[in-house]
Amino acid sequence: MVIILSKEYFCFMAIPYFYEKDISNTASHFILSEETSRHCIQVLRMKIGEQLHLTDGKGNLFTASIREADKRSCSVKIESFIFSKRQNRKTCIAISLVKNASRFEWFLEKATEIGVAEIIPLLCSRTERQHFRFDRMNHILIAAMLQSQQTWLPELQFPTAFQTIIETSPYENKFIAHCEEEEKKMISQFKIENNIQILIGPEGDFTVDEINSAIQKNYHPVSLGNTRLRTETAGITAAVLLANL
Repeated sequence: MVIILSKEYFCFMAIPYFYEKDISNTASHFILSEETSRHCIQVLRMKIGEQLHLTDGKGNLFTASIREADKRSCSVKIESFIFSKRQNRKTCIAISLVKNASRFEWFLEKATEIGVAEIIPLLCSRTERQHFRFDRMNHILIAAMLQSQQTWLPELQFPTAFQTIIETSPYENKFIAHCEEEEKKMISQFKIENNIQILIGPEGDFTVDEINSAIQKNYHPVSLGNTRLRTETAGITAAVLLANL
């Protein structure tokens, strides 16, 4: 039987919490990855019979107990699992890469904690390009998901050109946040029930041509407030505002 619970259910749990992407909701036993095994047995010094939680990042949360305490291939018994339904509205933030990689990593961490469903690193005309380390960035998302005890891992895309995004976006509600002096609404003025995508520009903002191209593709220009924000701050501000619509 699958039990569907809200995310709030997980806030009080103290049992150790790990990510295993290949676990099946039909499994009765499972061999933990070497990384998880080492953390359980060598770092946390867990013993046979002790419980842990596992998530596949797709809404499933498993409760398991240790059968064999091996630091390289720890075996666990699956005792139960529950499915946490994703919130009805999916939020995607397509945000320009920034020169300082640590600031982009900070955005990834906080956006995951807030519950953003998809993150697209955006390549704009004014983006100061950097070497994008996908594995490192995805690891940050996993760590943030576990720290905030969620069961949905955000979808992280590879860096994508601005024009490609606006021409292929499948989202019903589309916004572009920019700093040009023109008529813009606040996000809070919209009443939205369906999935949302918002574009966040680079440190030098979108070009006028980019803004006009997005508007032609049915993106609504919006304001995030009265002050000019850094790219990563704008991304988090947008995430919070959209989560509370």
